[in-house]
Amino acid sequence: MKGGESKAEATSTDQRLKTRGRKPGKKTKKDPNQPKRPPSAFFVFLEDFRKEFNLANPNNKSVATVGKAAGARWKSMTEEDKAPYVAKAESRKTEYLKTMQQYNMKLANGTSRGEEDDSDKSKSEVDEAGSEEEEEDDD
Repeated sequence: MKGGESKAEATSTDQRLKTRGRKPGKKTKKDPNQPKRPPSAFFVFLEDFRKEFNLANPNNKSVATVGKAAGARWKSMTEEDKAPYVAKAESRKTEYLKTMQQYNMKLANGTSRGEEDDSDKSKSEVDEAGSEEEEEDDD
């Protein structure tokens, strides 16, 4: 081995590198109810650019071509040209922060992941209330 390392020292280093970080198979599950992160100013620009580019080039099927053209246009734009996209991105970010705060409050209040908290009534109470209303209509 190079540098005077023995075979045992090299394998122990390899083992340490393999076990560093998270353990395999212990991936955290993402909550489907968690709000999605807001797009950056470039991605807000890309939404508009994609429509414009597809109208100008209807035969283009390559996503990479659209991305490269958008990147080139974005780099050539001035700060004044980018300003509306930056403003839209900022407004989306503030909306995201509000919804994320509401989401975190729900989690803090005890609503667990994956649950819908639309009503305080349980499903059986809702079914009973609905059947009572139907009986009153029949009289």
